[in-house]
Amino acid sequence: MKVYNLACPLDHRFEGWFASEEDCLAQQDKGMLACPVCDNTEITRMPSAPHIAKSSSLTVAVPKENESLGSATGDVVALTGNDHSHLEAQVQAAFLKGMRELMGRSEDVGSSFADEARKIHYKEAPERSIRGQTTLDEADALRDEGIDVLAMPMMPSLKNTLQ
Repeated sequence: MKVYNLACPLDHRFEGWFASEEDCLAQQDKGMLACPVCDNTEITRMPSAPHIAKSSSLTVAVPKENESLGSATGDVVALTGNDHSHLEAQVQAAFLKGMRELMGRSEDVGSSFADEARKIHYKEAPERSIRGQTTLDEADALRDEGIDVLAMPMMPSLKNTLQ
C-alpha cells in the first residue's frame, strides 16, 4: 500500500492511498484523481517525508482564550512538521463538519436564491436559512438592499452527500 500526499493547483492538500506507484500514476494519467474540495483533476504529488525529525519546527501564533485568531497578541507555540500536519488535518475536518451542519440546516433553493432571499427579507416567504447560486452582481445588489449574503465555496465532494 502506498500513501501519497497530493495537492491541486489551489493548494488543497489531501492523501491518496494506492496499491502501488504504478496504480497512482495510471489513475493520474486517466484523470481519475480529483481534489475532494474543488474537484480539480490537475493533481500533483507532494514531497512526502514520513520520518520528519522532531527538531524542525514551525512557529505559529496561537490566540489566548476568548481571543480571535486575528487578534492574537503574543502566545507563540513551536510545532514540529508532524504537529503542523496534524493541526492542518484537524482544521480541515472541523471545516467539513461545519459545512455539513450548515448544509443540513439550510434549504437549497438553487438558482432562485436571489428571488427567494428577497421574498424572505420582505416577509413574503417564511423566514429560514437558504442556500443556492447567484451571480456576484446579484449578491452585491442583495447586500445593497440590506440582505446579508455569504459567499461559500462550491464543494463537489459534499454535494451528493448533503442534499
